[in-house]
Amino acid sequence: MRSMIIIIDGLGDRPVKELGNKTPLQKANTPNLDKMAENGINGIMDSIAPGIRPGSDTAHIAILGYDPYTVYTGRGPFEASGVGLDIKAGDVAFRCNFSTVDDNYIVTDRRAGRIKEDTTPLINELNKMKIEGYEDIEIIFKESTGHRAALILRGENLSDEITDADPKVVEKAPKTVHSTTNSPNAEKTADLLNKIIKESYTILRNHPINLNRIKNNEAPANIIIPRGVGLVPEIEELNKKYEIKSACIAETGLIIGIARFAGMDIIGVEGSTGSVDTNLDNFIDTIIDNVKNTDYDFFLINIKGADESGHDGNAKEKVEFIEKIDEVVFSKISQLQDMITVVTADHSTPITVKDHSADPVPILVYGKGVRVDDVKRFNEIDAVKGGLLRIKGSDLMNILMDLIDNTHKFGA
Repeated sequence: MRSMIIIIDGLGDRPVKELGNKTPLQKANTPNLDKMAENGINGIMDSIAPGIRPGSDTAHIAILGYDPYTVYTGRGPFEASGVGLDIKAGDVAFRCNFSTVDDNYIVTDRRAGRIKEDTTPLINELNKMKIEGYEDIEIIFKESTGHRAALILRGENLSDEITDADPKVVEKAPKTVHSTTNSPNAEKTADLLNKIIKESYTILRNHPINLNRIKNNEAPANIIIPRGVGLVPEIEELNKKYEIKSACIAETGLIIGIARFAGMDIIGVEGSTGSVDTNLDNFIDTIIDNVKNTDYDFFLINIKGADESGHDGNAKEKVEFIEKIDEVVFSKISQLQDMITVVTADHSTPITVKDHSADPVPILVYGKGVRVDDVKRFNEIDAVKGGLLRIKGSDLMNILMDLIDNTHKFGA
């Protein structure tokens, strides 16, 4: 028996008035997921713990069986690793957004219109950056999907004890970065980052890509705003921890970075965007091909689009994307043989909140030998009645390893 965890990123939600006070998952037509729920065991899951609002990073760390309170140092290192940067001990890493500011240096779009163009030319210009007084510090940018990017600062006497630059909302300027400890290293790093942000605007505002976007009434990617600072953590390899051979199929640099830190192999998907326009046909073809033609016995799979719709507060789009993944992906997943499949989310991203919430997410376990409960539909409300009851993310790998008979007895 082999196993996979499919994370529908941001799937969980709350009742939405325009959907008749149903959640998007309740409203969606999902015959394949419902079939899996009817023939599996269901429950709800708190990725971290009840009442704790998880990030995608801490949620995935917990779901893979690690303690996020020990392992997590910040999102930046995972983003940097996920986009292919060779990070080293002592590096200070950030996740970044290409954003839009107006002539008064006020943020008008935190995601630069969810830019779809290849941002490599913008990154190439940023990587020419030199900051006076900091010539000994390497400043390394790398593009990711869409509006996302990563940044590494490499050199002596740097610190991750600094605040974020992201204002989190529009109509405000990027925040001035400050030291959180008043240590000389933190003060130095904060000053450097503030200068990098301002210099990025100088470099990007008149770039041909952005001039063309303005001409087409699109938001220019004219500044880069770092956040999620962290130092590189040490993580026990997942394969050693659970005596498995594992692979990750995901769309975003963050999840790929977490998987890389965990020692998992990475399988790419052509046409994956991390949004609702991702190529789901390629996604499921990649999954099926690797299930049939490789010897991996565990897959971590992340599909991102529903989370984007939640952050945008777009209920109709979230319903449509859920229906699309049910039709394209789970019509084939439900037919896999000799596979224990877990379907869940890393967190809820309610339409009414436009951000993550601590609401528990539905979870189903489907496959040969699984106890079957009385749940007939896969959603946040019906799942509560399931035999899996309420678990934490840190329970999941142990449950899964037991179901595929890949665990050791505790005691005699």
